[in-house]
Amino acid sequence: MDQMDFLNVIDKTPLVSIDLIVENAMGEVLLGKRTNRPAQDFWFVPGGRIVKNETIERALKRISTVELGFELSICQMELIGAFDHIYNDNYYGEPGINTHYVVLAFRTIMPEDCELKPDDQHSDMRWWLKNELRCHAEVHPNTQKYFSI
Repeated sequence: MDQMDFLNVIDKTPLVSIDLIVENAMGEVLLGKRTNRPAQDFWFVPGGRIVKNETIERALKRISTVELGFELSICQMELIGAFDHIYNDNYYGEPGINTHYVVLAFRTIMPEDCELKPDDQHSDMRWWLKNELRCHAEVHPNTQKYFSI
């Protein structure tokens, strides 16, 4: 889909996405500092859009492979819930067009035998204590909500 078509989709419909709440054995949560809009320059859980005709299971595998560097399957995940994420901007920075995501949030414990290989959508990735990320100004409020429920 070209930029104008996708911008029209962003303007007219909600997007469906998956967020990955990845914890390590110590209960810390993996966050990446986003390089793209929306939520650019905020710390956020890894995630991505589900594309047309892609099953949730296939999207989980693709998103985890791209964002983390290893594949997670749906049997390793726990559905936390569905959330609305509404942003005042959009991927392209086009004025006057906001973005609405309907997000399926899944939680998992990172397998010990996996090594993180993040992509270029994040300038940095790090593990956060839950009580630290809940109140940190650089952690996006949509990520903080996952830890206040």
